[in-house]
Amino acid sequence: MNEAEGNPQSEHDDVAANATPEAAAEAAAPEATAPGASPATGTEQDAALIADLKDRLLRALAEVENVRRRGEREREDARLYAATNFARDIVRVADNLRRGLESVPTGAREENAALATLLEGVELTERDLLSIFEKHGIKQVAPMGQKFDHNLHEALFEAPGTGQPGGTVIQVIETGYTINDRLLRPARVGVAAAEPTHTKVDTSI
Repeated sequence: MNEAEGNPQSEHDDVAANATPEAAAEAAAPEATAPGASPATGTEQDAALIADLKDRLLRALAEVENVRRRGEREREDARLYAATNFARDIVRVADNLRRGLESVPTGAREENAALATLLEGVELTERDLLSIFEKHGIKQVAPMGQKFDHNLHEALFEAPGTGQPGGTVIQVIETGYTINDRLLRPARVGVAAAEPTHTKVDTSI
């Protein structure tokens, strides 16, 4: 047997020795990039993907923050205003105490010692009740002499010729209340009507 025929390594060396320089360079070159693609294309796609993921992440974080803040507001509202319906009913007790005190004729307290003692007890009860109201954020709206405010007052009538500027509260028919700065019940009032303006006619010749 010929030595060259029995030696595969020798055959490989002979092929490499007989190869042209162009073929050798082609064999040594890295695999070519796919037609129509450039090395920068992959980098641009990665950057676009990263930007999209970042945008989605920021939107998700913003939504979570909005939900958290909304939950905090709802919890705070529940804490401040959960007793609104109860408060709206209980202020009627204060109304009745005040009506009872105002119904006593002038001078009756001095003429009747027992009545005077009873009235003192009612007044003490009223003060304690209003103090408890204040403790729980319930405040009276008693706007006598103030400018009418449609956010806090309900006008039941207008009275002309009162000598007061138009829109001034001249009578409080029913005291109003707020709970933690939110209107619980408007004060029902009477207001002064605006005086008509008279234009003076010049009759001189």
